[in-house]
Amino acid sequence: MEKENLEKIQGTLELITRKWWFLLVFILTGTITPPIVTKGYDPSKTGEIISYILQNSLIKFYSHLYPVFKIIPIILIFALILFGNRIGRIFSLYAGITYLLFAFLQGIAITDKYGFGVVTGNFILMILVAIFWFWEAFVNKNNFAPQKLPIIRYWVAPLAFLAFWYPINLESMEPDFNPAYLFTNPAGLAFCTMTPVYLGILTLYYPKVNILTLRVISLLGIIIGFWNMVGNFLIKPNILWWNGVLHLPLVSISIYALILSFRRAHSVEAIKEVK
Repeated sequence: MEKENLEKIQGTLELITRKWWFLLVFILTGTITPPIVTKGYDPSKTGEIISYILQNSLIKFYSHLYPVFKIIPIILIFALILFGNRIGRIFSLYAGITYLLFAFLQGIAITDKYGFGVVTGNFILMILVAIFWFWEAFVNKNNFAPQKLPIIRYWVAPLAFLAFWYPINLESMEPDFNPAYLFTNPAGLAFCTMTPVYLGILTLYYPKVNILTLRVISLLGIIIGFWNMVGNFLIKPNILWWNGVLHLPLVSISIYALILSFRRAHSVEAIKEVK
């Protein structure tokens, strides 16, 4: 496909994702789509079912992969710093693969209580985000060339690091600042802890990034982050307060990234590309 045609498609998608109806459909998909279970479904217990699926999702059966998905992103981040655009497509492909894994490993559970269960909204939207990462790997809009930034722009870095580290005892849910968690816990395979990392990187290279990808990821981050705030701080604050704190990077960086994605300069640029 010719570059001109790719630019037109990119511009059209950027414009579509700015439309109020797209935002509405996206938000409704992530908030009111009912879960799918093969037994025991009661519409009045939708929230309970979703929570049960998330707590018993497939990710817990793949603990042997946790170190792999902690080490690979560390290597990729250093590679981006050292090699810039030469590693850009690989980075985007890896990100796309991880969002597919988030969808399947965190959005699906097989239990005695509900049988085969899917958190439908999360699953659909994570797949969509994965598709946009693969699109970015194809069109290669991200420019990871070094650039000088005001120091204030780096505020995302410590928050992304905290999310990636995820210093929590998963049994007691209490703070646990064990440095080994940088390489051993499930954060590398979890949407809520890797999304701040991906968005943090994109915001540091903004505005020379794929605005479409930035916008869709950050929108989903806000939706899932919101429900985590509700669960951690309002429903079970005595147990999950620290988990809530560790989800603040997801919420704050997602809001920041979404605002950047809607800045007027990119609206004008997208229109020019379509024309």
